[in-house]
Amino acid sequence: MSDAKKPTLMIIDGHSLAFRAFYALPVHSFQTRGGQHTNAIHGFLSMLLLLLKNENPTHLAVAFDISRHSFRTRDYPEYKGTRNETPPEFSGQVPLLQEALAAMNIPTITKEDYEADDILATLSVRGREAGYDVLLVSGDRDTIQLVNDDVTLLYPSAMGVSQLTRYDPVKVRERYGIEPHQYPDIAALVGETSDNLIGISKVGEKTAVKWLGLYGSLDGILEHAEEIKGVVGNNLREQKENAIRNRRLNRLVTDVELPVELEALQRAAINHTSVRDIFDKLEFKSLLDRVLKLEGADGPIADQILEVAGDLRPEAPAIPEPKELLDEELAHWITQAQAASPEGLGLTVEVQGEAIIGFGLAGPTETITLNWQPGRADYAPLEAWLASDAPKVMCDAKYQLKALARAGVAFNGLAVDALVAGWLLRPGGPDKTLADLVTRYLDETLPVSDPNQLVPDEGPGGGAPAQAWFALRAAAAIITLLDDGSRRVLTDIEMPTLRALVDMELTGVSVSHEQLSQLSAQLADRIATLAAGAYAEIGREVNLGSPKQLQEVLFDQLGMPKTRANKTGYSTDAGSLADLQERNPHPFLDLLLQHRDATKLRQIVETLDKAIDATGRIHTNYLQIGTTTGRISSNDPNLQNIPVRTEEGRRIRAAFQAGADAESLLTADYSQIEMRIMAHLSEDPGLIEAFNAGEDLHRFVGARIFGVSPEEVSNEMRSKVKAMSYGLAYGLSAFGLSKQLRIETAEAKQLMTDYFARFGSVRDYLRNVVEQARVDGYTETIYGRRRPFPDLHSRNRVLRENAERAALNAPIQGSAADIMKIAMINIARDLADQQLASRMMLQVHDELIFDVAPGEWEPLQALVTHRMSTAADLLVPLDVQVGRGPNWDAAAH
Repeated sequence: MSDAKKPTLMIIDGHSLAFRAFYALPVHSFQTRGGQHTNAIHGFLSMLLLLLKNENPTHLAVAFDISRHSFRTRDYPEYKGTRNETPPEFSGQVPLLQEALAAMNIPTITKEDYEADDILATLSVRGREAGYDVLLVSGDRDTIQLVNDDVTLLYPSAMGVSQLTRYDPVKVRERYGIEPHQYPDIAALVGETSDNLIGISKVGEKTAVKWLGLYGSLDGILEHAEEIKGVVGNNLREQKENAIRNRRLNRLVTDVELPVELEALQRAAINHTSVRDIFDKLEFKSLLDRVLKLEGADGPIADQILEVAGDLRPEAPAIPEPKELLDEELAHWITQAQAASPEGLGLTVEVQGEAIIGFGLAGPTETITLNWQPGRADYAPLEAWLASDAPKVMCDAKYQLKALARAGVAFNGLAVDALVAGWLLRPGGPDKTLADLVTRYLDETLPVSDPNQLVPDEGPGGGAPAQAWFALRAAAAIITLLDDGSRRVLTDIEMPTLRALVDMELTGVSVSHEQLSQLSAQLADRIATLAAGAYAEIGREVNLGSPKQLQEVLFDQLGMPKTRANKTGYSTDAGSLADLQERNPHPFLDLLLQHRDATKLRQIVETLDKAIDATGRIHTNYLQIGTTTGRISSNDPNLQNIPVRTEEGRRIRAAFQAGADAESLLTADYSQIEMRIMAHLSEDPGLIEAFNAGEDLHRFVGARIFGVSPEEVSNEMRSKVKAMSYGLAYGLSAFGLSKQLRIETAEAKQLMTDYFARFGSVRDYLRNVVEQARVDGYTETIYGRRRPFPDLHSRNRVLRENAERAALNAPIQGSAADIMKIAMINIARDLADQQLASRMMLQVHDELIFDVAPGEWEPLQALVTHRMSTAADLLVPLDVQVGRGPNWDAAAH
């Protein structure tokens, strides 16, 4: 049979490729609504499509391990004993993958007591004897022993199968200096950590290859062991049983009795219905579209896949080999690269701890690597470029810019942070890393090593230059998908905000360790007293933090009415217990709720206290992409969960103090900003009148609803109106309002009816914003920030109604976020332009907190008030309340 007519048998090591996919693709980016992780499945199928396109085999099978137990573990129980436990996110993916392969009519083969490698070995021998060209796809180097003139190993790199090493006999000799059948002898001598096979001490690959060259095989080496001198010779003689055992275990079995013949592995047509069902279950819309767009076509799967693969992206470009340039060569490269990439150059600052250790620069086709050594004259072109306004493209730039600032390296010209751009495109998406972006927008993978692999993957690795190159390309791909409004938000709001956040995080805020410690001790005493009181009520001690024990106390011992059912019995969460106490008050329940509040407060206090650094300041981390609305959040520690209206909350805030070199704190807070935006967007005459007249909004609205004068609106009436006004903007129902106000549902419904009768434009706006989002697929803020809402068309009622409620408020919250960011940007710019020493330190909800430098109160107050009140041109004024004091609580307004 001529080579042109020889059939091609491809055998894939299923677990090996699935693990490659699992470690190459970010786990949290691939998850169904039901919580099933699918990254290994998605990656495997994507790589399979590429393999079928490139190799076009006539016969195909995928071999899987059944378990870690086989004849090898009976021989040597410690075999593979050091491997990590299978990640829980991987568990459950293999059966689903096998189901998908079955739908595509691709045979999967397993064999009790044997490994997938043995199946590959057996089929490779059968295939060769039957006149096939055989392709093995595996990331296990033991399969190198199977390579010969008719059998080729396709070994995936860290990039997956887009970058394969083709091991034929020539490549094996080139890489290892041996024949393929000798590879197991090397592994036997050196040992295989991933399989827990201990080799001969101090014998590495070079030594093993040298011995094989002299003696031909492991048996030959052992026969001449007495001739080998030195420590390694002595080790060989003393530890030869290790090598003998290793060789026995790494020899692949080539005559396994398999439940399938070669003819049954011929490619067959897919089952369209089954493919649709499993892909729907896995929520693989893009992969489903690739396959099912040819639904109804005849012919084998090869024809279908080849046509589908034609729609895939071109083969991923190879990562450029980084150059190391200095002085004039570096300056010349930057000039040339900027001309070739006017949108900017990729930049990654390599940070270890808080120190810079290197830089990676990238143009479209080249990368530069620089090991950082401060003060070197030959780095002058780099420092000049960093300080210039020349556009730079980064990913997750904030921590890198902080490192530059700490090192005293001037920086300007951040054009795009790819992570922020990706968030603007998909604000509800899970993309949190460069790897996520590369997977989604380039359909490639960052180099990621398999932790179970003994020998590091070949080919170009990661590092700062590669990251800069991927960031540049991912950013370009994302920008093309952004609409004009979102691009303006990125350029005019988000990128300048990022710089402001860098300065705020570096500045931090002064916090009193003494005050927090004192409060923590007092809360500890209170927690103990409350716990003792609770125990006395029930006559015994229980774990007040254990839902199971609380269920037994509340519903069995005390016989209280059951709350809503959950997986462990009945709910003991805060909301359920508060409702229970309202309906069935009991001293134990009252003490329990107080105990919970005090415990939560103490946890907040302790978290803050631990975050105080050696200079007495807390440096929170602002999450620019942490919300779907555009609001800034914070963590490490979270400064947005400190209670405002409780005595303990005020004491916590009192610990946040003016710095040693400041005369006071200045706090500036937007008053009712969301209701003002509601008035602007709805153009409701009544709301606009109230705000423009400087009225108490809720008293004004209460007067209209209840038909009394503003002076006659009681505090109870005002509270009802306030709850309703804010609740409407969040999609609050009559039932929800009744529950919140502790009134009958009929009264809440009438209250809402009366509200809309007086403020009809609000009703019309809230109704129209959802309907327009249903048509457009997204909502939009005043400044063009978009938030997609695909679930508005969901057949799932719960998902659809959740989306409707979120769509109501998205333009309001998003516009409030934009306004706050614009104010922060302008304030930061003015502080620098006016050369004021005062510093913006904190942003919490709708409030900004400043350290006021001596003598700068008046210019700072004027600057902050002006910039916050003019951050947006609304139909109603933006009211800003300013406070002054030695600490955050005293400066409250």
